[in-house]
Amino acid sequence: MGLFKSRAEKELDGIIQRLEMNMSNNYKDNAQDDLKDLEETINALRSSGGIKPGALEKYEGILDELKEKMKGYSHKDQKPYWH
Repeated sequence: MGLFKSRAEKELDGIIQRLEMNMSNNYKDNAQDDLKDLEETINALRSSGGIKPGALEKYEGILDELKEKMKGYSHKDQKPYWH
């Protein structure tokens, strides 16, 4: 990627950074909200043409990886350890 990122790419990077921070702190609900926000933002940028095709492809790949990584990643799926 080039040295300079578009406003759209910076926005997506910010969402990804927030999501990763929430995952590392085990804030599962917040991380799930961030994943939804990332997907909605990518879809909006795709619809409006607000992002270059190469960058769109990159962020769609990141979204797919995060979706796979976060399958079953929530507090409600957590099994209590005291049983």
